[in-house]
Amino acid sequence: MISAWTTGGCIGTRWIVVWALVLCLDTALPPSAQRSIRPALRALGTSLLVLILGSVLAPTAAARELTPEQLAGQRIVYAFQGPTPPPALLTRIRRGHAGAVILFGGNVQSERQVRTLVDRLQAIPRPAGLREPLLVMVDQEGGPVRRLPGGPEPSAAMIGAQADVARAEAAGRVAGRVLGDVGANVNLAPVVDVPRPGTAIEREGRAFSRDPERVARMAAAYVDGLWLTGVAAAAKHFPGLGPSPANTDDRSVTLDVTRDDLRRIDEQPFAELIEREIPMIMLSTAIYPALDSRPAALSRPIATNDLRRRLGFTGVSISDALDTPALEDFGDVGQTAVASARAGTDMLIYATEYSAGDRAATALAEAIRQGSVTRESAVGSVSRILALRQGYREGVGLDRVPSAADAWTTSRAASALSSLGW
Repeated sequence: MISAWTTGGCIGTRWIVVWALVLCLDTALPPSAQRSIRPALRALGTSLLVLILGSVLAPTAAARELTPEQLAGQRIVYAFQGPTPPPALLTRIRRGHAGAVILFGGNVQSERQVRTLVDRLQAIPRPAGLREPLLVMVDQEGGPVRRLPGGPEPSAAMIGAQADVARAEAAGRVAGRVLGDVGANVNLAPVVDVPRPGTAIEREGRAFSRDPERVARMAAAYVDGLWLTGVAAAAKHFPGLGPSPANTDDRSVTLDVTRDDLRRIDEQPFAELIEREIPMIMLSTAIYPALDSRPAALSRPIATNDLRRRLGFTGVSISDALDTPALEDFGDVGQTAVASARAGTDMLIYATEYSAGDRAATALAEAIRQGSVTRESAVGSVSRILALRQGYREGVGLDRVPSAADAWTTSRAASALSSLGW
């Protein structure tokens, strides 16, 4: 069964298929029909190509015009304490220096209050090129991890134990409705880690199964459910936190797992979701000595070489929280922001307080200005983020991010039109 979020497609992919059909029909026209039908077909094909090129290239064009402060701020996911956002965050949003927030239980008093909060943030006027809806993120996995009132009630472990794909999809739909009711649009779920006996993820009931194939099936169904409500999913925690004896929110974790086991077991669910074009993947803050000496979210071999180049992920990568004890040995919030950006992570979560995200954005902007984080890489990350946000503006869902392959396809399409005399 083809996944719902693949068949929905981003606007670029969907219309590329339609354009290809028009092109095939044009080339197959019999001579008797060429004079009467071909002009209309070519006009339609040209219009479709303009639509495709605009969808794929507009986010990159917008990102290229941004200042270092905007390029940095658009990559930070800001948290804040209490039910009211600080004035400094509102100013950041107004200047285009922020594009995402994360909500926790401490931000929530009631569904109505959260809806009012989110509507207020979305209503803030922003500079040209940055007017797509802000990303409002919540951890609403189900079971013990629910930041908002409501479901899904069953944990991943309960769903996985029954191996019930329909129940997994239903859980995703419930989570999506809960987020949608308050205006949130990104669920930092599902967990696709493959636990070992007695590990932290298993003890917490957050894993679907010890079987990577079952994890992949359940996670895909859960993401389908989210997609049906218009909410984006973020599979976590790459390259796999299943073997961890502790939660990286509490302390530093080093996982002595072989490269072979990581790829054969832990990566499998991620690889299958990437094939289905999952829009977001969260990087772990654990250390994997078999892959690198630095935590995954700060590791270029993991965040770029493995996730993007080897597995082919073209969506938005996002760190787990970078202001946690797990990263205390790797510098302050500014240093971790720069390190994670240099590794190739697109979005960086600072989950403790607004000031942490503020300091991270300031350090990252300076790194872009000085060149230790290249402007080209920053534009690439922000282009992916804006493409994700563009899905809301266009009303096509957050099911996929336009990729380099889309741009290649549209450039080839333009060449084909030229050679055919269009």
